[in-house]
Amino acid sequence: MELEEVPGVGAKTAERLRELDDPMAAVEREDVAAVASASGVSAGRAAHIVRGAIRARHDDPGGFLATDRAREVYDAVLELLQERAVTTYGEHRLATIYPSAVDSRIEEVRAFAERARERDPDPGVLDALEDVAPVERPADVTVRDRCLATADAETYSEATEAVPELSVEIVEDAHGLADLARGYASVVALDEAFAGVTIEGDVTVDPNALSHPEEYVPERTLAFFATNRASLRAAIRVHRRAGLEAAVDLDELEAGLAELDADGSVAGDEELERLQVAVDDLDAAVSTAESMANDQLRDAIEERDVTIEGADLLSLVERGAGVDSLLSRELADEYAEAVRAAREHVADALALREDEASLADQAFGDEPTYPVERREEAVSRLREELVAERDRRAAKRKREVAARLADLRAGAADLVRDALELDVELAVSRFCADFDCTPAERAGTGFDIEGGRSPLLDVPFADVEPVDYGVSGVALLSGVNSGGKTSTLDLVAVVVVLAHMGLPVPAESARVPAVEELHYYAKSQGTLDAGAFESTLRDFAALTRGADAKCVLVDELESITEPGASAKIIAGILEELHDAGATGVFVSHLAGEIRDTAGYDVDVDGIRAVGLEDGELVVERSPEKGLLARSTPELIVEKLAEEGADRAFYEGLLEKF
Repeated sequence: MELEEVPGVGAKTAERLRELDDPMAAVEREDVAAVASASGVSAGRAAHIVRGAIRARHDDPGGFLATDRAREVYDAVLELLQERAVTTYGEHRLATIYPSAVDSRIEEVRAFAERARERDPDPGVLDALEDVAPVERPADVTVRDRCLATADAETYSEATEAVPELSVEIVEDAHGLADLARGYASVVALDEAFAGVTIEGDVTVDPNALSHPEEYVPERTLAFFATNRASLRAAIRVHRRAGLEAAVDLDELEAGLAELDADGSVAGDEELERLQVAVDDLDAAVSTAESMANDQLRDAIEERDVTIEGADLLSLVERGAGVDSLLSRELADEYAEAVRAAREHVADALALREDEASLADQAFGDEPTYPVERREEAVSRLREELVAERDRRAAKRKREVAARLADLRAGAADLVRDALELDVELAVSRFCADFDCTPAERAGTGFDIEGGRSPLLDVPFADVEPVDYGVSGVALLSGVNSGGKTSTLDLVAVVVVLAHMGLPVPAESARVPAVEELHYYAKSQGTLDAGAFESTLRDFAALTRGADAKCVLVDELESITEPGASAKIIAGILEELHDAGATGVFVSHLAGEIRDTAGYDVDVDGIRAVGLEDGELVVERSPEKGLLARSTPELIVEKLAEEGADRAFYEGLLEKF
């Protein structure tokens, strides 16, 4: 399948996706995070693309959720699933699970859900998952102290594309290469023609450099691991805690990550750290040593009584000599001691090696002078040597660490992806556990739910009363206001939606019809005007076509017009659905009138009202077959008749029901 063949992927989106290494593979493995890593593709858009690819793979036309209320039920169920995901990736990945009428897709998810139900949502795993995020591509890496060189225009173009981190320079001959060596710390010549040429500086001739760029640009590999270090470490913890089979050696990866800082520099190298500290502290150490030497020499001068005879003074003046000569003659030893202490301070403060300390000694001259002053040229030479040594050490360590990590990159990405997919499985596992879910059977027409509890009710799930309800074709559901008719419809819708998603349902057992569309019509808010009423009738006329492949749930359709007309219209719709072999439930307060009007023996079920207690309605939540439930007004009249006052009046009213 080509990218443009995925439903919802146009030319612009396809172009963005082609930034990825293997975009079609990412789409086919349903890797929402990888798809979303393309520029301009949000996580929500990535989930939509993946859903499109799934539908294409299963030849799924979509359209299962045929009404607004059906989509609302799916959204509510999806939200409950997503609330149980720890990662943002998990939330978006769960959005690729949708209700379908295609058996292959449903069975695919069912197999996934069965695996997921076996997962243990261990708190330690969930904690570790909080720090797992999809692998990110590092920001562009630019290395300025190295370059590639070639005399060939085609090689130049290839190198520019293959190693964007380095500058690629065109040179005509060895002289041009020598010029580059003076401007860059190191140069890699890509042409065989330069082999054997002796050039001063760090110049390497490697015609195959583009086949192993990590050797010359270790920053590329290090940037990937540094950028994703926190996520990789969390993924390691997830795998160890969950006992997952890892795509990479966890100890080796962990050891490699320990050698990196967040900015991609090498960590844990004592020699490199020593050199870095020496470079950073050089000026401070020399200044402190300079002050120490002057303080020591000043104290020595203050403690000495220096006597200069007239002839000696005259001789010094005639020679134009100053205090330095006097120091040399009278305080040479004290000066030497002060400078020695200063040199030792620099060497100790910067932890210099012997060869470095010899350079540091040159920062203070041997000839006595006051005040003691650093020799800037010597300090600069020491700085240059320390920086060069630091950079050589850093480059060497970067190459070593990058070489160890390069082969782990693909496995590291898989490690993160597997941890994120575990989050998806654990979300399903937690959903099933929280709502006591069991796999549903899809077969024939009608449905049968035992011990079902709707997770959409605004009460703790543990407090929801279980409901048993089954319908063989199309039935009317009657009951008092606030007796649970709508929540029963919601339960049926939830079970049908989840079963067609391929997920377990919140019931002890359930059988649902294998339908192609779910039509759920919520209660209308008041009587419709003529235009809206006409439009509604057109909707139901279309609904009766191909009704055998539809599950129809309708809540109090009679509210759209006058009760008398409503009963006749609903009766006619029921007749059409019945004749077509549809599955459906119509909630109505006109169940008796509809039954009397319909041209066939309509099944009427009822939610039995037990009575009123302290003004609160008491009902048996499971609908009873063949029961035309009593209305709330009837219950109130009955209660008043039992209280004794005006009993004859209330009994007369009861006879009217």
